[in-house]
Parts: sequence; structure tokens; C-alpha cells
Amino acid sequence: MLLKTSATRAFFTAAMAVAFFHQAAPALAQCGKASWYAEHGRTASGEHMKAGARTAAHRTLPFGTLVEVQNLRNGRTVVVRINDRGPFIKGRVIDLARSAANEIGMVSSGTASVRLSVLNGKDVPAARMCS
Repeated sequence: MLLKTSATRAFFTAAMAVAFFHQAAPALAQCGKASWYAEHGRTASGEHMKAGARTAAHRTLPFGTLVEVQNLRNGRTVVVRINDRGPFIKGRVIDLARSAANEIGMVSSGTASVRLSVLNGKDVPAARMCS
């Protein structure tokens, strides 16, 4: 490709650098409130809810994404698979199936402050900080 002006070359170089670093940079963790929901009916992905499944609802993450959820009050964690959409209550970032909520100790309180970390292919959290 022939780049005729130095301004065009500079723009092209900057665009390529942004594209490279955007792909290489890990996703930041997300912090906020989690809640849990009853396990009945179908999910937005079409699955039937299963008792004991460690699944969750998130507004934007693709179905099948594995997410580590850490309860910031007690440090307990659970890995869940996104298979539903929600939560639809302002200020909440994830809805957990009851079994996942129980694992991190939030069933009795109903909600908890949590940190979400999307796992890469090796079940390792991409980042530990919240944006």
C-alpha cells in the first residue's frame, strides 16, 4: 500500500497501534451489586434453568462466557457461565443462580458487592482491578 503523505502514514500507524493494543489488552474487571434469582423456566439463551447450575445473567457478555464472581465482603469466589440476560434493576451488574449465590455467601442478604472477572481460555481471570 502506498501512503502518499506523512499525515496519512501517521494516521495509519496510530490506527494500527490502537487496533493491536485493543486486542492484546485484557478486559478490566467490573464491580457492582449482584443479586440472585429463582431457578425456573427458560433463560434468554433458550436453556431450561437447572437446580444447582452455576449460571448467571449479564446484560452484555456473550452466552457461554465464564466469569469469576468474588464477594467483596468475604472474599469467596465462584465461576459461573453466562446463559441469561439481566439484571434489569438499576445498579446491579449480575444475577446469579441460587447455587452460585450460596457458594459466595449471599443468599440470605439477597445482594452483595462483587467483582466480576471474565476468564480467559485457561480459567485465569483477565484482570483483578475494577474500572
